[in-house]
Amino acid sequence: MKTIGYVLADFPVLSETFVGNEMRAMEQHGHRIVPIVMHLSEGPAQSLDREMAKFAKRPSEVPTLRVLQSLVAPSRQFGSALSFVLRQKRLPKLSLLWNGLKIAALAQDSNCEHLHAHFAGGATAHAIVAARWLGIGVSFICHGHDVYSEAEDLELKLSSADTVIATCNDMASDLSRLASECPIEIIACGVDPSGFRPSDTQASIPRFLFVGRFVGQKGLDDLLTAFALHGAASIDLVGDGPLRKECEVRAKELGLKGRVRFLGARDREWLEREAPRYLGLVAPFKIDIDGSRDTGPIVIKEAMAMGLPVVTTRFMGNKETVAAGCGFLTEVADPSAVSAAIQKVIDLSPAERKSLGERARSRVLEHFSLSTLASRLSNVFEAI
Repeated sequence: MKTIGYVLADFPVLSETFVGNEMRAMEQHGHRIVPIVMHLSEGPAQSLDREMAKFAKRPSEVPTLRVLQSLVAPSRQFGSALSFVLRQKRLPKLSLLWNGLKIAALAQDSNCEHLHAHFAGGATAHAIVAARWLGIGVSFICHGHDVYSEAEDLELKLSSADTVIATCNDMASDLSRLASECPIEIIACGVDPSGFRPSDTQASIPRFLFVGRFVGQKGLDDLLTAFALHGAASIDLVGDGPLRKECEVRAKELGLKGRVRFLGARDREWLEREAPRYLGLVAPFKIDIDGSRDTGPIVIKEAMAMGLPVVTTRFMGNKETVAAGCGFLTEVADPSAVSAAIQKVIDLSPAERKSLGERARSRVLEHFSLSTLASRLSNVFEAI
């Protein structure tokens, strides 16, 4: 199995738990993983990610002499690295080359045979330069804003990598239109079903649950309107972000005091322990005004793994995740439809709720477990 260098702009990040999950799953699959982190975050993070960050390699710590050694000993593909540096427009060229050489030095000293980056931003640009300088394979995975609202030299990156990972069919189609010759693999972000498990008893908290950042693409405005339309159902909102104050004001305006509670950010341990006790998860994803979107939200799969009824929108990867009988899909930006789906969850009998939860968990086990998706990703890396 190849040694894989994961090139990351920021790590660990609480809202990006899929990154650490994937690295650990790849280790369990037999790969040696080397996190190469451009900026070690000191903010909130999962404990497992914080532990993994202790072993991260940092380009800023590479001595100048070691960079100069890389500079005078490139692979035969170094021309591709220089071409990429000159053709890209987002980053200062000398800085990209210098830091790319630092990453190349770290990768070489760690015996990396492939470099993989998350998000099609600066980390991917540096990974491409480093990999081409060393003459090893390189890939990256796109997630959402890096394609639809903050694309940086995306077409060039697509044509410069050996393989690109898309998280859903819609994204793969969009990327193919940009670079038809780019090899694209569709591999969703997975979850660990051994951690996210159903409760032994029926729902004991008579409320719904939302989990996520308070940003436009989560559809929080539609969510609050849906609960106002319903008139009776209640929900706890777990998370934080730039729109939290706005959401608190809107909830008060809609007369939702007491029915909507803002719990703030919670860690994985809280989610595993408390989420299965709720009536269901409500997550009406949509496109933000700047084009940002969640293409394959992991919280949907976590909820399904816990046997929770899910109410979400027929949007991007959700269409591939929530199959018939595993949850409730509504049209995008339709609060009345979300409200109606909430009532459908409330109307489920205990037997119906149990049956739905079993089907949802079975679907995650079959299609979206970390182990299954790591196996597919491993095969992609080994084939390069």
